[in-house]
Amino acid sequence: MLTKRIIPCLDIKDGRTVKGVNFENLIDSGDPVELASRYALEGADELVFLDITATENKRKTLLELVEKVASVINIPFTVGGGISEVEDVKNLLDAGADKVSVNSSAVKNPNLINQIAERFGNQCLVVAIDAKILNNQWMVHLVGGKVPTEYQLVDWAKEAADRGAGEILFTSMENDGTKAGFAIDALNAVCDAVSIPVIASGGAGTREHFSDVFLKTNCDAALAASVFHFKQIAIPELKSYLKSQNINIRL
Repeated sequence: MLTKRIIPCLDIKDGRTVKGVNFENLIDSGDPVELASRYALEGADELVFLDITATENKRKTLLELVEKVASVINIPFTVGGGISEVEDVKNLLDAGADKVSVNSSAVKNPNLINQIAERFGNQCLVVAIDAKILNNQWMVHLVGGKVPTEYQLVDWAKEAADRGAGEILFTSMENDGTKAGFAIDALNAVCDAVSIPVIASGGAGTREHFSDVFLKTNCDAALAASVFHFKQIAIPELKSYLKSQNINIRL
């Protein structure tokens, strides 16, 4: 059985790590290079770096900052934000990323998923999906959650997987930053719909929320930000707790 993964996330704006609630009211959460170094030392399984204003500002990801983060960690490193063409992926991998995450650009041009997977392999492609409930349905949103689409969450997850995504990173906008727990029902729907790994994101506030998401869904990893940034949950203690709950985790 594969071990479950704990993944801190660095949401980057203007070169700093930020965090909000429901994608709004962002506050400064620290220097991304310092945080990345700490998480690697603490035993994080992977690190995700999302340049959250790159798409909105119509620019590319901050390559220099990606290089600095990559230089201080020795764990798998996923980078997203502003990726709109295959060449962007090459630049990020050259800068030290192990995987890339595409979101808005993939919805606007689904064939981009096929192109990236064909050139670099699906093992390095994460399709990130931000969704919230509209009219009692989970609907995909773009540009940092600001733009609703016609895509239903499960339908888009299935299409992304079929086109070559290696993993799905699903963030519940309803739960994001609330520290009230992950969106278990929606995660189960996504996990049931695809055969590739699913990363749960949005809502982590306690150790029990992590154990819940692993015990009640088939997700492969849990991603969180503020609880790690502000030292409300320490990764070594979290992993020890999960191990005590008979969850297969790497210590």
